[in-house]
Amino acid sequence: MSGPSSVSVKPTPLLKDELDIVIPTIRNLDFLEMWRPFFEQYHLIIVQDGDPTKTIHVPEGFDYELYNRNDINRILGPKASCISFKDSACRCFGYMVSKKKYIYTIDDDCFVAKDPSGKDINALEQHIKNLLSPSTPFFFNTLYDPYREGADFVRGYPFSLREGVPTAVSHGLWLNIPDYDAPTQLVKPRERNSRYVDAVLTIPKGTLFPMCGMNLGFDRELIGPAMYFGLMGDGQPIGRYDDMWAGWCIKFVTDLLLISLNNTDGSTHKVICDHMGWGVKTGLPYIWHSKASNPFVNLKKEYKGIYWQEEIIPFFQQIVMPKECTTVQACYIELSKQVQEKLGKIDPYFTKLAEAMVTWIEAWDELNPKAEVAAAKA
Repeated sequence: MSGPSSVSVKPTPLLKDELDIVIPTIRNLDFLEMWRPFFEQYHLIIVQDGDPTKTIHVPEGFDYELYNRNDINRILGPKASCISFKDSACRCFGYMVSKKKYIYTIDDDCFVAKDPSGKDINALEQHIKNLLSPSTPFFFNTLYDPYREGADFVRGYPFSLREGVPTAVSHGLWLNIPDYDAPTQLVKPRERNSRYVDAVLTIPKGTLFPMCGMNLGFDRELIGPAMYFGLMGDGQPIGRYDDMWAGWCIKFVTDLLLISLNNTDGSTHKVICDHMGWGVKTGLPYIWHSKASNPFVNLKKEYKGIYWQEEIIPFFQQIVMPKECTTVQACYIELSKQVQEKLGKIDPYFTKLAEAMVTWIEAWDELNPKAEVAAAKA
């Protein structure tokens, strides 16, 4: 009688066939070796920035497709103008060509972090848990995420809101190098983040936040068309605002689709459909951010944005939408019109950005012809 088989079978990870990992890069992806236990069974979409003739080495054993600038131009044609060049904002091309329900995106200078017990953190697994559990944007729970093991809704939390709403975005954090702007980097050059906070919380409705794209998960079917990282990098007057622009847009859209509010004149309202409700979570998981970028280079990229954001934030806080906007695409097209009308007065860049937002949606719908229908039925 033969003994037990010595061949070990790896357990199938969560959402193995429903999630793509998107990585923007200009270098060899040796960092994937550290992530192999967590990423190897998933499909990778690698977006190569910079010189398309350069060969990017990907460790053996990973299932991936790689796109460089020539591929982007071939696939999108003239609409490739909406994809940034020489900037990590190019990652959003990976969101567009993916056919999966969920996306996890990570930078190539982000490594596996350890929790306080010394155990490696499976960041992807935590993002999936965040996305598969509801959010609570309407009423803040003082024990943070009530759906985590060992937590619940506290006394006084309305029972009518305890079902929660679907989670569209899971925003992870970083140990070691914090995600600071250039002025803060310059005054705190040696500061490192060593605080591990074991918490996940829903960002309340009506509250904007500075989204970081280096450790981010989202439901592509829900919010994908709004996850555009804008025009940054080569030929643009601003950089390092790509993920934050996307964060302001998606938070506005998720808030907009949360609940139907009565309006007196019937012309506009802040929310579109009472049957759609999405949330954004932030907190766990942590990754180890290994590389501090040059603050002087960053300042050159950021300085206009530092001024502009003082007008961009009030713009998002005050914007209203026509009641006819009932899909993410329709919301985004309307948002682009208001960007051109109101932010275009600040600088011609915003007129160009508004046009790129429209191009992005057109390209998205060409590559995802059923996306608009799916969003309407979600």
